[in-house]
Amino acid sequence: MNKKYVGPVIPVVLVWIFIHLLFASSIQAQEKDNGYKIRTVVIDPGHGGKDPGSAGKQATEKEVVLAIALKLGKYMESSMPDVRVIYTRKTDEFIPLHERAEIANSNKADLFISIHANGTPNPLVSGTETLVLGLHRAGENFEVAKKENGVILLEDDYNTHYEGFDPNSSESYIIFSLMQNLYFKQSFNIASLIQEQFRDRAHRKDRSVKQQGLLVLARTSMPGVLIETGFITNPDEEKYLMSEEGQDFIASAIFRAFRDYRKIIESRSSFTLASRSDRLPETADSGMVTADLSGGQLQENLEPLQKPGPKVEFKIQIAASTKPISRDSHVFKGLTGVTEYRVGDIYKYAVGSSPTFQDIIPFSKQIRERFPDAFIIAVKESGLIPLDQALQETQ
Repeated sequence: MNKKYVGPVIPVVLVWIFIHLLFASSIQAQEKDNGYKIRTVVIDPGHGGKDPGSAGKQATEKEVVLAIALKLGKYMESSMPDVRVIYTRKTDEFIPLHERAEIANSNKADLFISIHANGTPNPLVSGTETLVLGLHRAGENFEVAKKENGVILLEDDYNTHYEGFDPNSSESYIIFSLMQNLYFKQSFNIASLIQEQFRDRAHRKDRSVKQQGLLVLARTSMPGVLIETGFITNPDEEKYLMSEEGQDFIASAIFRAFRDYRKIIESRSSFTLASRSDRLPETADSGMVTADLSGGQLQENLEPLQKPGPKVEFKIQIAASTKPISRDSHVFKGLTGVTEYRVGDIYKYAVGSSPTFQDIIPFSKQIRERFPDAFIIAVKESGLIPLDQALQETQ
């Protein structure tokens, strides 16, 4: 049954935010001379008030992250009196995501640090991870993005502030593929330092640095990270996060990472925006797999099969395999126009065709009724190209 798509694919307000941040960030970068110093840091304790965040058996996320954030701020204030520390909240109150970002932007912060605690139905999952702005790459990571961005549903008249953005729709996250270049290098650098401190000094399980489509980072015009300090749904980590000692270790680890990051930034001859070459490492597919909901993220390092032509097409990738799949296979039963693309040792299969991203959306929704993990890709002549490149060329 055909379904009618309602609403913009890439919300107008997010496109406006992207353009605004692009020019604002470019201007800021040009204004920073060789004597650039980090003077203002915004610490953002996640959730609060009517939004408890994830919950363990004894504590909630909003409680433990506030305690960690206040400790982190004290470390900075006592050791670096020349750095101004601003909190988005210092009490148990609900602060909308757009207001958290506005606090950082209006104070012209040099760094934005958002502190959170993870949660999952599986009580055995543990570890810390630090997130930077970008597209999520797998189903599990998409759940994290939905959880953090879903907070906007608690805001009064959230449609006014996030027009058209649906935290549960993968299409809404496409805009982040265009935005992730802004300060990506700086954000990734401090995220790596944080994870290093968690692993080597605080002895926490390292779940690495990951890219996420996070609204609170997307709306800030400076380097920023969102830190998941552990799983409050894991009994051992909940106990650790509730303890004074655990909070001290986590806060001091973040502080040491910030101290090292500051030294690196201030020792450089100039402050530059992130380049396209500074990317998280890609992972290769193996075996027969279905498509990843990461949108264009898997397309970052693909080489076109032929010299790119002038025409861009949007298609729906439905499967990938290390071995060719016959068009007569039951996998493609009932489908016409299945196209095969070979990228290295991986065979990728796509259906449909549209010259515009928005027009392919209704078909992608129908396809996902049968292939839940299908996603949109971009083709130029007979070669796959990055989705963000295709969006820029067609819009």
